[in-house]
Amino acid sequence: MTPMIGKEHPIKHILEAHSAWIEDPDSGQRANLTGHTLNEANLSHANLKQAILSRATFLDANMSRADMSGALLDKADLQRANLAGADLSGAALSDANFAGAFLQGANMVEATGNRTNFRQAKLEGARIMDASFQNSCFQSALAAECGFHQSRFYEIDFRDADLNGAQFFHSRLQHVHLNAAQARAANFSGSKVDHCDFTRADLSGSKLGKAELIQCTFRYTKLDLCDFREVRFRGGDFGNAVLSGARFAGAQLLMVDFRGADLKGARDLTQEQLMQSMTDSATILPNGKHGPFMRFSGAEKPKLS
Repeated sequence: MTPMIGKEHPIKHILEAHSAWIEDPDSGQRANLTGHTLNEANLSHANLKQAILSRATFLDANMSRADMSGALLDKADLQRANLAGADLSGAALSDANFAGAFLQGANMVEATGNRTNFRQAKLEGARIMDASFQNSCFQSALAAECGFHQSRFYEIDFRDADLNGAQFFHSRLQHVHLNAAQARAANFSGSKVDHCDFTRADLSGSKLGKAELIQCTFRYTKLDLCDFREVRFRGGDFGNAVLSGARFAGAQLLMVDFRGADLKGARDLTQEQLMQSMTDSATILPNGKHGPFMRFSGAEKPKLS
């Protein structure tokens, strides 16, 4: 039977028994804090590896540098907790609430979560590689320079998030909402981006080389100087998007909608690419003239300054 936290079994003793269990399951006892309240507790550097923390409450707790790798945190409440540098690799985070939490530099490699809440969380420099999240919220999160390499995101809310310099290298994003997100110099190279919404986002200078973009929306999106080389587009709405100076060598643009888009100075476009896409009188072509694009017009060539 797991002891309850109290005078007879303070958290210190539970952690000691858990550390012993990690070393030898026969000599200690696995920490089970299911349903316990540890608001404002000081658990900095605590060893909670593989601990059972389901439905536990850690509001405003100090859990910086804590080891919670492989822990069960389903339905745990960690709002505003300090988890800077914490290890949550392989943790189960379904229905957990990290709203407003401090997760700078945290390790969430191979973490999984469904309906996890990271709204307004501070995730700068966090490592969330090979992770899998569904139906989760990162709205208004601060995730600059965050590493999302090879992660899988389905039905995720990244609206208004700071993703400047974030790395989505070889990730899978499906039905992800990035409306008004700041993602300058982000890296989506090699990713599969399926039915995602980037409306009014800022992706200036981002890398999308060799990505597959399926029916994504980029209306009013800033995409100047982006790298679209060898991207496989399957449709896509770029209405009123700014693509000045973007690179398109080898990109497949079948049925891409550039009506109203600003392609002034876009590089490496060919007649064949532009003929496969849709342009209109509101499109600004690479040479600075308004469309629609006409074969043999030379409008695919940026005007030399």
